Amino acid sequence: MSKPLSDHDRKKQISVRGLAGVENVAELKQNFNRHLHFTLVKDRNVATRRDYYFALAHTVREHLIGRWIRTQQYYYEKDPKRVYYISLEFYMGRALQNTMVNLALENACDEAMYQLGLDMEELEDMEEDAGLGNGGLGRLAACFLDSMASLGLAAYGYGIRYEFGIFNQKIVNGWQVEEADDWLRFGNPWEKARPEYMRPVQFYGRTEHHPDGVKWVDTQVVLALPYDTPIPGYRNNVVNTMRLWSAKAPCDFNLKDFNVGGYIQAVLDRNLAENISRVLYPNDNFFEGKELRLKQEYFVVSATLQDIIRRFKVSKFGSREIARTDFSKLPDKVAIQLNDTHPAMAIPELMRVLVDEEKLGWDKAWDICIRTCAYTNHTVLPEALERWPVDLFAHLLPRHLEIVYEINRRHLERVAAKFPGDHDRMRRMSLIEEGGQKRINMAHLCIVGSHAVNGVAQIHSDILKATIFKDFYEMEPNKFQNKTNGITPRRWLVMCNPGLAEVIAERIGEDYIRDLDQLQKLRKFVNDDAFIRDIAKVKQENKLKFAVHLEEHYKVKINPNSMFDIQVKRIHEYKRQLLNCLHIITYYNRIKKEPNKQWTPRTVMIGGKAAPGYHTAKMIIRLITAIGEVVNNDPVVGDRLKVIFLENYRMSLARISIPAADLSQQISTAGTEASGTGNMKFMLNGALTIGTMDGANVEMAEEAGEDNLFIFGMRVEDVDAMDVRGYHAQEYYNRLPELKQAIDQIAGGFFSPKQHDLFKEIVNMLMHHDRFKVFADYEDYIKCQEKVNALYKNPKEWTKKVIYNIAGCGKFSSDRTIAQYAREIWGMEPTLEKLPHERLIMVDTVRLPKAP
Repeated sequence: MSKPLSDHDRKKQISVRGLAGVENVAELKQNFNRHLHFTLVKDRNVATRRDYYFALAHTVREHLIGRWIRTQQYYYEKDPKRVYYISLEFYMGRALQNTMVNLALENACDEAMYQLGLDMEELEDMEEDAGLGNGGLGRLAACFLDSMASLGLAAYGYGIRYEFGIFNQKIVNGWQVEEADDWLRFGNPWEKARPEYMRPVQFYGRTEHHPDGVKWVDTQVVLALPYDTPIPGYRNNVVNTMRLWSAKAPCDFNLKDFNVGGYIQAVLDRNLAENISRVLYPNDNFFEGKELRLKQEYFVVSATLQDIIRRFKVSKFGSREIARTDFSKLPDKVAIQLNDTHPAMAIPELMRVLVDEEKLGWDKAWDICIRTCAYTNHTVLPEALERWPVDLFAHLLPRHLEIVYEINRRHLERVAAKFPGDHDRMRRMSLIEEGGQKRINMAHLCIVGSHAVNGVAQIHSDILKATIFKDFYEMEPNKFQNKTNGITPRRWLVMCNPGLAEVIAERIGEDYIRDLDQLQKLRKFVNDDAFIRDIAKVKQENKLKFAVHLEEHYKVKINPNSMFDIQVKRIHEYKRQLLNCLHIITYYNRIKKEPNKQWTPRTVMIGGKAAPGYHTAKMIIRLITAIGEVVNNDPVVGDRLKVIFLENYRMSLARISIPAADLSQQISTAGTEASGTGNMKFMLNGALTIGTMDGANVEMAEEAGEDNLFIFGMRVEDVDAMDVRGYHAQEYYNRLPELKQAIDQIAGGFFSPKQHDLFKEIVNMLMHHDRFKVFADYEDYIKCQEKVNALYKNPKEWTKKVIYNIAGCGKFSSDRTIAQYAREIWGMEPTLEKLPHERLIMVDTVRLPKAP
């Protein structure tokens, strides 16, 4: 058990963690025991730790319910514009601590559990991560939900309730092995099923063209069952909703055809329909054109749009009557944000509903569609762009294919009018890619069907306008914007690093938690010895805590005074974990060569999942574990260098690893990482960054001062120039002896003594077809790492740079990002005012409508 807080620690932590009033604590204990008894049907003799977690979760959830109902009532009364954030991924992690932080219940719950003889941290560890995302894109959606609620926006997150989230990663004999993530096995106390709002979603069939319009007939129907999860704002009484859809077969599924004797088989076949929400596709920055994935994309979009239109038509609370029929007002009341192209089907689906069902003319419908929708692009990697085969579309969504063709016909007419005779431009800008297999370019569909298109960091937005969307930018320059990503300081500082949050609050108060720009005030403490000491002390405590975790899990003795050098992110060639490996090997070789020199001790940790079908990424993991086997067992090196692969990197591991980091590695080839958000989390938690001028690193250097980051390597212009003249890995190999030695060791079996050619594919790739130019940045990277080592030997100067970094983090709050989306794309105004926590209008005082 982690030791209970001393009275001094309790007092110290009061400000950020909320007050533990006596009545509060007594009430929490009473409710906890009530839930243990009535909800879980257990007593203290037979209750397990999981039962105690569930009892606490239900107790905390009770504090959400009143605010949740009141918030929704308030939206009905005020009828504000609503924003719908549609995403195939929401990487939410755990909800218990987040809810306690945002409701200021943390100290009271802590005290209540302590008085009941339970340990809060142990209970928190019982919660499953809601891992309904792959990485950055899904976690961004989760941070955005937190910020939208904290800024008082009437916002809804819409996605899929995957039965199985991102796989659990096991490392077996150095290799990644995947295990299904059965996160719902014990139930989910935070969700509420809403079967009364079930919606039908149609697939397949054919179209019939009649004088009075088009009908989509002979379809197969799957039902979308919504599950609602509360999203509490930070101490403002707002609780918004994330609604995730689950697929259900209708009762008559496969029975309509009435094949005699086919009844049992028909019931068994219900699984086929319900497979739609079975599992998250585990690809990050990679498009896999599978029918099931297209079904998932249309499923979430169709169900969500039905909900949006129902809510638009019914404007009064408790009333089922249709109050609004004028769709020209839709863009004044609804904003739809498409998180990447995955929900791009929202555009043709909205057109289908407006034209086929609501009988609007095309031009009117198209104007409404464009003014309602906006699109966020997340990558420039060509293999990540969604390009669906036309024949798959024709089979699964025949009406939508007709609509896409019509959108394209009119779009190309506009292009021809603006650039007459430029046939090549028309070919490039078409939504349909001709060639071997005709495909629909979903990014082009999103640009044409939206009023705003944004990248997620300034450099990324500039690259979009200059390269992959250049033709579209020249046609409609005002469509293109930048919205640099951000992270929520509630989860990524207050929750995961309470010690640091407290040290900051002691100096500048705690308003910075909802206004992160106030961190600038820390600049005046950069030479304050007491503050420097406090910052260093918190870091050391976090490192000791993480070291204990590592020693328990990896049986490797960690030197807590070593530099904790961490690279955690999805394993991908463009993220260049291989460059990190080459530094590790080079450093190892240098220590071996001069073992008596005063080397800066390092513990290098690399973590992240490889997509199950991505062979090279899995080989990279095997290389990292192989290097660790050699380095960690070399007595000459001792504790001056350790290499650990962090197994099953996920939200709950990020929570303890990020606050413990000294050095954050953000080393993608310039121009490939759209933004990155891990980079911001490390910066906010007091790590220094070694990185390329890529993604948000550029803006981090701007905010903290370039001198306070370790920037190295080619810039985007250098990479472009190299693409023109050609990248020749062999030249670097021949010219740089330490690089040659490292590659020869990998190729010759030094790290794989039982199978000398184990890594021949990696070496072959690096030497002959490396798209991401690892060798080109090697020399500058090694030199930059020498600067890192030198500075680490001077703890005071290191910590001063840390303070400049924390002070420069204000821009990277997702509150700032969301305020910009609201004002510049959605036409909404954020507010920091609290929702009045009035007495609730309970159901029995609402006159229920007569049953129809």
